[in-house]
Amino acid sequence: SNDELVACYNAWATRENASNPAAELPMSSTEFIFKASGIKSRYNIDKVGTLDIDRMRPRVRTRSDDEPSLMVEIGGIAAREALANAGREGRDVDFVVLAASNIQRAYPAMAVELQAHLGSTQGFGYDMNVACASAAFGIQAAVDAVRLGNARCALVVNPEITSGHHNWRNRDCHFIFGDAATAVVVEPLETSTAKAKFEVLGTRLKTQFSNNIRNNAGFLNIAETTPRAWDDLLFQQEGRKVFKEVVPMVAELLSGHLADLGLKPEQVKRFWLHQANLSMNQLIAKRILGREPSELEAPVILDEYANTSSAGCVIAFHKHHADFGAGDIGLLSGFGAGYSAGSVVVRRV
Repeated sequence: SNDELVACYNAWATRENASNPAAELPMSSTEFIFKASGIKSRYNIDKVGTLDIDRMRPRVRTRSDDEPSLMVEIGGIAAREALANAGREGRDVDFVVLAASNIQRAYPAMAVELQAHLGSTQGFGYDMNVACASAAFGIQAAVDAVRLGNARCALVVNPEITSGHHNWRNRDCHFIFGDAATAVVVEPLETSTAKAKFEVLGTRLKTQFSNNIRNNAGFLNIAETTPRAWDDLLFQQEGRKVFKEVVPMVAELLSGHLADLGLKPEQVKRFWLHQANLSMNQLIAKRILGREPSELEAPVILDEYANTSSAGCVIAFHKHHADFGAGDIGLLSGFGAGYSAGSVVVRRV
């Protein structure tokens, strides 16, 4: 909860200020967090380690090479649930995209390990990192593969362990992220055995370079001539600049995509937007619709889950699609660092 997170941060900041008065670290509060973001809580891969003021990061057990990797383990849980909803099994999968804001290792690819973990012995898989837009980018890759006949049962998996790259000692962002894993099955409509089917009407992606959201951790850090400060290897952002630049970029992308599909904004029953900031989501939806969106039109899940990077828009879809009838249209969108943004327009069959 926000209360637990604030208690941890404030205890650490108080200790730091006592040992170094010149630091003048500001205190946090539950009210500040909710006003800034709309977040009330988040899930964490290891709450105990994150709330330990001597550590303030999760404790992740070192696993042997013969054990499933952590991302594969949590991604596999989401994948099996998605496959069950689609009436499929792991052996049916012939394409795996593991798309997330951070990848646990360079190689072997996490997607290839997940493929084996699920019992798939056919097809191929690869990893993808486009920050918070990774799920949308992964869905387009899956749709393209299915459309071209390169895959018959594609699986897009987003194991987002955001707590590992987060700076829990930065008052301006210590509350932003939560951990989650999501998965989506993409296959030809005519062979789908799913009870709830959504036809993909179109996908669209956009990138635009910006340093306003950055994470400098990488395999070359160890070779750099000047070692980086520890907080330079974690998530960092210029929040106000991001808000000012991303909102119009995403609103333009989504509006243009709908127009090119011959759809008017009012024909879209629901916008499953990336769950980063409540004000950002509301303003994007308002720009598209030309009015304030209702809670049904642009549902919010970040109050419980916080920003789960690329998983957020899929969680919103997962929890807010049961009321769709045949012909109802929705739009799923992820956007974030890069900048990167993706749009997926679907229709309930």
